[in-house]
Parts: sequence; structure tokens; C-alpha cells
Amino acid sequence: MESAKASPKPRSPPASPANEFSLSISSKQPYCFEVGEGEVFAFAALWDESRSPDGEIIESCTILTTGPNSLVADLHDRMPVIVTPDKYDVWLNPDVNDFETIRDILKPYDANQMRRYPVSRRLNNSKIDDAEAALPVTLDTPAQGQLF
Repeated sequence: MESAKASPKPRSPPASPANEFSLSISSKQPYCFEVGEGEVFAFAALWDESRSPDGEIIESCTILTTGPNSLVADLHDRMPVIVTPDKYDVWLNPDVNDFETIRDILKPYDANQMRRYPVSRRLNNSKIDDAEAALPVTLDTPAQGQLF
């Protein structure tokens, strides 16, 4: 991690709850994850610029992941690193290259400061650009049959 942090520049792309952080389980049910009351939040990311053999500038970005918190764990084995506003300056400071300084930033975000809710399965279709697809939905619970 130290060498990755020392070379590429840290960035924090903003994420909105409805379209950036939906995870699916085997039934392909998407969920919306929010921080706080739906505020925009930042992912920990690394950005770098390199040149191809032809001299073309290539920009790249990767979002860092960590283990899941208790809100995410039953749906996925990892989650994006979410940077808290009080750590933005540390994360975005290009002079910080000591892992101990950023260790706490890389921990799973506090599940008590997040919420999740199921959204329309239409959100799984990249051709649908409809804000209503990100609204909460009620999941159908199959009726239990009688045993006797």
C-alpha cells in the first residue's frame, strides 16, 4: 500500500447514494446504500497519469475497497473505502505517504452512520436512466405454504 499511495495521486470522487453504490445478491436485487441522510460522500481513490508507447497520455483511476461493515457483509465481501469529511485534507494531501497516517481512513465505514434499502430491479439495466428506479421498493415475500 505504501508504494501505491506514494506514486499515484489520492483522489476522492464524489458518490451519490442512488447511482454509485448498489450491490446485488444472487437474486439480482439491487440496494441503495446511503451515508447519513443521503448526503454526497467521497470514495478513497487513486489517480495516475502515464504515457503509452505512442506518447498518448493515459489517465486512470481506481476506487479502493476494504472489508465490509455489518450493513454490507450479507450482500458482499468488500465495500468501497468511504472517506469521512474530517479526513479529506489528509487523504488529498499529496505529501502524505506514510501508511500509519492513512490507516484509519482505510477501515470499513461505520455501519451505524449508513442505511440501505432495496430499489427497483430496473436499476440493473444500464439503458434505464430514470431517477425513480433508485427509489425505495418493498420486496415481495413469498407466502409460506401450509405444512398440514
